[in-house]
Amino acid sequence: MKMLNKFLFLTLFVPNMIFAAAATDNEIKINQEGDTLTLKIDQIGYGNKLCGTISSSICGSDWTLTGSSLNIDIDMIGNSNQIFGPTILDSSTLKIEFEGSDNKWDWNVGQNSADASNLLTKFEGDDNEIDLDWAAQASAERLDFDFDIDGGSNVFNIDIEVDDATWDVDIDGSSNNVVMSQTDGAYHDITFELVGSNADVDIIQSSGTCPTGINSCYSVISADFDSENATITINQKDTGDN
Repeated sequence: MKMLNKFLFLTLFVPNMIFAAAATDNEIKINQEGDTLTLKIDQIGYGNKLCGTISSSICGSDWTLTGSSLNIDIDMIGNSNQIFGPTILDSSTLKIEFEGSDNKWDWNVGQNSADASNLLTKFEGDDNEIDLDWAAQASAERLDFDFDIDGGSNVFNIDIEVDDATWDVDIDGSSNNVVMSQTDGAYHDITFELVGSNADVDIIQSSGTCPTGINSCYSVISADFDSENATITINQKDTGDN
């Protein structure tokens, strides 16, 4: 369905409600095009899905979100919930929270552009997965990203490719596997606090082309690790440097 309205609020809390033929859990499919949308979604229960595409455990498409100055608030409460789909936005504010275990979030943001946005993400629970690509195939200017994790054995692969990114990461829990990539921009900033044992963390930070008239541009990583048996790899470079 195409949604051009300015405000949409969805709350689902009946675990066995069927929204599509062959589906066994709650599903939301949204095709949105338009600016200044306020979208609030609460999915509560087990095995819920906010789609586009998923495959064998159903859904089969939609969640195509397009617009500027969007205000998105998504809460997934429960286990084995999933968010998938292409998201195209500018100058927007997004709050994504998961509470539970075995949840998945897979987004490709900004197929055309993804400028000047704020992203607040919080995960509470174990064995969760994130695969987030922000502007990897697009032009993008600024991103302010807060990323809070409370739990263990989570796997996160996050690629941020914008001109100027500020990224605040707090992880509390054991055996988390994190790959963070912050590339393309002239100035980047990562503040990273890790508490927990057996962490495996890779941080890649690469500055891009300096702005016109600027001969030197740089990025900063500020890290605080409190961990036993951790493996931390940091690769920081200017474009073209090995």
